Amino acid sequence: MVIAYKYRIYPNRKQVKILYDQFKLCRWLHNTALEHRITAYKAMGKAISYKDQQNELPSLKADFAEYNRVHSQVLQDVLKRLDISFKHFFRRIKQGQTPGFPRFKGKERFHSICYPQSGFKIIGNKVEVSKIGLLKVKLHREMKGMVKTCSIKKTGNQWCIIFTCEQNISVPKKPVSSRVGIDLGLESFAVLSDGTAIENPRYLRNSEQRLKELQFKYTKCKSHTAKKRLTALHQKVSNQRNDFLHQTSRLLVNKFGLIAYEDLNIPNMSKRCKPLLDGQGGFAPNGQMAKSGLNKSIYDAGWGKFTAMIRYKVESTGSYAIAVNPRNTSQRCSGSGRW
Repeated sequence: MVIAYKYRIYPNRKQVKILYDQFKLCRWLHNTALEHRITAYKAMGKAISYKDQQNELPSLKADFAEYNRVHSQVLQDVLKRLDISFKHFFRRIKQGQTPGFPRFKGKERFHSICYPQSGFKIIGNKVEVSKIGLLKVKLHREMKGMVKTCSIKKTGNQWCIIFTCEQNISVPKKPVSSRVGIDLGLESFAVLSDGTAIENPRYLRNSEQRLKELQFKYTKCKSHTAKKRLTALHQKVSNQRNDFLHQTSRLLVNKFGLIAYEDLNIPNMSKRCKPLLDGQGGFAPNGQMAKSGLNKSIYDAGWGKFTAMIRYKVESTGSYAIAVNPRNTSQRCSGSGRW
């Protein structure tokens, strides 16, 4: 079992500057490697592999001395992530899904680096990271297992460090003593089969007006302060939603031995409406404006993340979680009056 532990870190000004510099160099490497793959395929019909690009790293560091400021395994991980993106791209093509070709990363789209094997060490309440130094970390819970990777990430205005640990744990499945079905919705976040309704907190909707005001100020002046406030509010909404989903899923997993939830196809539910032609070379109203509001509420609820949390949490408790066909799951029984 692989468990991820996420902690807040507090780099000083010098370390923040170093981290931004490493993000920039890694982003350049990612974009250059992507361009290399595209150009080679167009010119010679040749597919460049991860090994081919990895073998060129020594010469890259010899020609561009600034890359010596980044740990070698971090550079290798950048190329590995690009290679994984291409593998997912070809997998989606084979499965008939929307492929999504790997794209070039802009300045605001590269905000993490990973040490896949070494280059980091925990010393008390600090983490020593190669090429960066000692980072103050808030270890709010104990890590268990063997640490495999270390990632440093900037989320909003906060910095965090993520350790993935491999644990040799085998939790036997327990006999089912209690069971529950979950009907996910928007009026109520969820209604349990025993009639219990879980209120939908609607964190995004409740902060929507304030987000509009901050977005207007940032669009008007493009100041660093306005951007920082807007980012902080988005981060707060995300943290509130994650906290609610974690607490609710943990409560259900600890209480019930079997949890049945709807196998919802959320991407299909949130698809855009098909355009309608008006017969005069233009388009007729197709209800997309109302559908956009529905899509926003669906993503605000976080159904996909909630069911994913249930699935991985039952693994550590010996309980069961099964996905069921959502058809007719929102009907009330005419005899008992139960859902």
